[in-house]
Amino acid sequence: STFNHTTTGFALTGGHAVVIQCSDCHKGTVLNTRTDCIACHQVQYDGAKDHKAQSYPTDCKICHNADNWLNATFNHSSTSFPLTGVHATTLCAQCHTNGYSNTPTTCVSCHQTDYNQASNPNHKNLGLAVTCGDCHTTNLGWVPATFPIHSNYFVLSGAHSAIGTNCVLCHKGNYASTPNTCYGCHADKYNAATNPNHVTAQFPKECQTCHSVTAWTPSTYNHDSQFFPIYSGHHKNTWTLCSECHTTATNYAVFNCLLCHEHSNKTNVDNEHRGRSGYSYNSVACLNCHPRG
Repeated sequence: STFNHTTTGFALTGGHAVVIQCSDCHKGTVLNTRTDCIACHQVQYDGAKDHKAQSYPTDCKICHNADNWLNATFNHSSTSFPLTGVHATTLCAQCHTNGYSNTPTTCVSCHQTDYNQASNPNHKNLGLAVTCGDCHTTNLGWVPATFPIHSNYFVLSGAHSAIGTNCVLCHKGNYASTPNTCYGCHADKYNAATNPNHVTAQFPKECQTCHSVTAWTPSTYNHDSQFFPIYSGHHKNTWTLCSECHTTATNYAVFNCLLCHEHSNKTNVDNEHRGRSGYSYNSVACLNCHPRG
């Protein structure tokens, strides 16, 4: 005999199409037979690894098809938590430890231990936010990581932005006391500079006075055009150290014109300027009248 089962609203496809006896499913009656999978396949559900223990849904069609139980899939993207990165290869039971209902979706709910044990940088000591997605992706090993609020501490611009994802280059494993001055990180560049020799000339250590964060060269400091001619005119080759004029090492705005042999004798300088309006024996007055040396 034949019967077009499709007319019942339950088409016989896949494994169902090869069922020989109607009674395999209908159990003696064709009336009010349930069409949900679990009605016939409770035994398979109960015998499957972890299904009962972890309260898997009993709507088998979520993961299985009518062809074969073993070809099970689950479109996690249909949930509020798509699986990306290393999550896509993680066993279900590693996340769904307490069943499949109300599983938390915040990173820290699964990764509190990773947060607590992080040392590069130490997340707990620095009080970093537990919203892991602010800095991390779902890639294996948590790397590469970004730190979008870095500008709150130090603006990453120019050459610094190019190494912004390689934190260890600057922090060297210590994130709590990393210097934020140029010299703090670039003392070796300062000490090795030869054109001019920064150490010998006792240049100030505020690198940004001359340099930009894009590159060390070209530098923008031009003493002759911006301030006072020391590489040309009467003062060319008459000095060796910056400290000969800039006597306060921490403040190069302070200068002294009265230390060299021509000007150190106040009596002689007073006599030379006798009758000159505005003259006084101090460095600021010298510059006011002799701005080009």
